[in-house]
Amino acid sequence: MDFPKFLLGDNTDYPNAIFVIHTEFPRFIINLENDEVEWLEEFDKSEEQELLDEAENLFQAANEFYDREIERYDK
Repeated sequence: MDFPKFLLGDNTDYPNAIFVIHTEFPRFIINLENDEVEWLEEFDKSEEQELLDEAENLFQAANEFYDREIERYDK
């Protein structure tokens, strides 16, 4: 099954939270309410710097995805 790169998620147990799920490597879920990130991958120490370098770009892309989706809902 093919998934989009990003998905939006919510849960009534977290009424103020909006989650963006990144489905490609490195997979993660970011809570846009507080910018908390849960990585769905395990990383070696050797991969840590590469991950940190890429993480900022991924988080920016997640926020842009959210903004685009909300804009589409408003139309």
